[in-house]
Amino acid sequence: MKLIYTLFLIICSSSTIAQMTPEEVVQKQLEAYNNRDIDGFITLVSERITFYDYSDNRMTMQGTEACKEFYSDLFEASPKLHSTILTRTVLGNKVIDHERITGRNGHEAALELVLIYEVQNEKIIRITVLKDE
Repeated sequence: MKLIYTLFLIICSSSTIAQMTPEEVVQKQLEAYNNRDIDGFITLVSERITFYDYSDNRMTMQGTEACKEFYSDLFEASPKLHSTILTRTVLGNKVIDHERITGRNGHEAALELVLIYEVQNEKIIRITVLKDE
């Protein structure tokens, strides 16, 4: 009887585990980015991750391997890398961040971007980047 009760508790508790919201996924990714934590960063992106340039809707990167290589190199070259959210909007499974990034590739000048994150099943599946040209 004790075994059945224990199994019942395990099943019930596993079904009540809350999933992260799209905003929580993107926030965790931002924290991993600011900590230059490639392993934490990569766990939040889908194997099918795609990056797009908003200006021409051109795909600029695809897949976790390309993502991991790009961000590993960026984190290594940017010891003072830090992104600050200026504004954040959440609409369904999309999170839109206006970010100010400093320390990128050792540069002191701030870079401002708008990033549109699309999240499915607690993973970022698409990032569209808007730059001021």
